[in-house]
Amino acid sequence: MPRPIQAIIHHHALTHNLNVARELTSPNSKLFAVVKANAYGHGIENIYSAFKNADGFALLDIDEAIRLRSLGWQGEILLLEGLFNETDLIACDTYNLSFTIHSLHQLKWLENYQGNAQFKVFLKMNSGMNRLGFKPQAYQIAWQAISKLSHVVDITHMMHFSDADGERLGQDGIEYQMIIFQETTQNMPGRCSLSNSAALLRHHTELRSDYVRAGILLYGSSPDYPSHSADDWNLKPTMSLRSEIIAIQEINEKDSVGYGSQYIADHPMKIGVVACGYADGYQRISPSGTPILVNGQRTHLVGRVSMDMLAVDLTYIKDAKIGSEVVLWGVSSCGVTLSIDEVAATSNTLGYELMCAVTARVPFSVAKKSHV
Repeated sequence: MPRPIQAIIHHHALTHNLNVARELTSPNSKLFAVVKANAYGHGIENIYSAFKNADGFALLDIDEAIRLRSLGWQGEILLLEGLFNETDLIACDTYNLSFTIHSLHQLKWLENYQGNAQFKVFLKMNSGMNRLGFKPQAYQIAWQAISKLSHVVDITHMMHFSDADGERLGQDGIEYQMIIFQETTQNMPGRCSLSNSAALLRHHTELRSDYVRAGILLYGSSPDYPSHSADDWNLKPTMSLRSEIIAIQEINEKDSVGYGSQYIADHPMKIGVVACGYADGYQRISPSGTPILVNGQRTHLVGRVSMDMLAVDLTYIKDAKIGSEVVLWGVSSCGVTLSIDEVAATSNTLGYELMCAVTARVPFSVAKKSHV
């Protein structure tokens, strides 16, 4: 019998979240589903049928783009970080990929291209995040250079917000970058790509973005938690990490649990051992008190997470036994939800990291119905 841990991908939730994004997107704009990092850890093959009603896909790796093409996708695909090598232009031609240009070396590769392809380019501006992109004056020069290339048929202005999920230095989180972007591009024709998940949810009424890049919201995690929960944004969890109780220990007051004796009981307790550890992707740094569901009932982590196991408090879970269902995050089989954002927050991280960190040894399955 296989080890009981599994990750369940909820197809209905993926579809629902895409529809939420669609409702917030202008009718004249295109909605791109961001599926980088193997669809935020969900698996490109697992999400494809739910997201194929998007207008396009955005990702990082050409190999992931090829996987989408092999699934039958014939629409637009955008490489968010663009070219990593001059020869990537051949693959972009072969698989009909659009790509970002964010640096001088990428621009040189594009200028040196000798083939017959007709490329669509997303020119990225560094409007203040200082990660990728051309600063405003250099951006204008890059745009002029690309505009002269006969093998480029379309240029979209692109930027990425650093603070769309909140404020920046006590002021509106997007205003500073929007002013720079608008002043720089005002005399340049072309469409624009501005909105990520946070911008779409929080600023869709004030932003004009011809290409919307919806990422984390599609996977049921709130980009501005705890200011807003997934429920506040009408998002549904798309991944459930479930396992089972494999052993039960009765301990006394002052007994310890786990490596390093970091947890000392202050009263008699019933402890459940769960088949899940950091080798499965659960955070080793998750502290005692991190919420967990057992048989749909809320309890918490006890002691240090091991490679293959962790412990939970079963003292007040009267029906808990060997084989009882444990939900590390997501939805239980009886429909109770444990927010991935809440679990992540206890370790001072994000739901993004948890869903991307589930390891290869955890089997995945796709549920078409809710509460499966």
